[in-house]
Amino acid sequence: MSEDRKYKLHHGGMGAAIAVRITPRSSKDEVSEILDDGTIKLRITASPVEGAANRAVIQFLAKILDVPPSEIEIVAGATSRDKLITIANLTPEQVHARIIEHLA
Repeated sequence: MSEDRKYKLHHGGMGAAIAVRITPRSSKDEVSEILDDGTIKLRITASPVEGAANRAVIQFLAKILDVPPSEIEIVAGATSRDKLITIANLTPEQVHARIIEHLA
């Protein structure tokens, strides 16, 4: 896995904010790639019905970032494939390192 990819994270109030693009109904939950603009592409097995995909995104990110789900919030894009997500109590650098570890 290359660390020289373009990857943009921003300092949030007390944590980090990441842009993600979701592909629902995938065969497995995974970080599939990082786009040129820094957006993280996630594949999620859940369907985008009644918030199931959003809940799955939060659970998956909590697992790979090793934080409680309560520290992850979708702050924009709840009904879109493109979302802005904040992670409390982690620096952008910590989020970056943990995302890179799980890049497919």
